[in-house]
Amino acid sequence: MAVNYVVVPKGNPADPNAPKKFYAHAKSSGELTLKKLSKEIAEGSTTVSDTDVLAVLNDLTKILKRHLDKGEIVRFGDFGTFQIAISSGGAETEEKFHQSLIKSSKVAFRPGVDLKEMLATLKYEKVK
Repeated sequence: MAVNYVVVPKGNPADPNAPKKFYAHAKSSGELTLKKLSKEIAEGSTTVSDTDVLAVLNDLTKILKRHLDKGEIVRFGDFGTFQIAISSGGAETEEKFHQSLIKSSKVAFRPGVDLKEMLATLKYEKVK
């Protein structure tokens, strides 16, 4: 299978008058919900139902949130690692830095070995 993409024009935020350039943008081909994921996982097992899997995945989401909220890195083995990343403005000195300079935060995900290998072998297909 190939990852579908479209080509889109984007301007340069640092120079609004510069001509736009064209960049690839991944185009999704659908989505997998938590409920569908739980059913698919349960299909591979003879001992758990999709309801059991869904309950575990819901708890996993809650626990992930709890530990990220405490500033912990959450490692999911070969799947990958989650942690909080923040973005801030700069200050001239450490003493002049204030919490109000923090602009945003996000959950950063770093893929594990299996996902990195998948990314290294992706094929691409342009769509309209």
